[in-house]
Amino acid sequence: MLHCNAPLSVEGRHRLVRRCRTRPIAHVAAEMGISRQCASKWVNRHRRFGETGLADRPSVPHHQPTSTPAEVVARIERLRRDRKWSARRIALEPAAEGVTVSVRTVSRHL
Repeated sequence: MLHCNAPLSVEGRHRLVRRCRTRPIAHVAAEMGISRQCASKWVNRHRRFGETGLADRPSVPHHQPTSTPAEVVARIERLRRDRKWSARRIALEPAAEGVTVSVRTVSRHL
């Protein structure tokens, strides 16, 4: 999805790349109303990755080193299903074993 301040859609990026094949990037960027750096970024992505390089990329992180371990998430879900405990009560259970999980984290996983 395109955010409201994005100067180029996917089709606009294709147009940019086509125009840059025969003309300087700086000239094409000026005429399209974008910076030279932005135009260079899209042209270089197209050169490296082809058509897929012009697609939107997700903004979520590739990995989250501080994410809640999968075992803890499974335990939270199991406690909720088996014992019908609240998030506050579930947060106390792993704390007794030395695993600190906030009430907000438990609520998010529920």
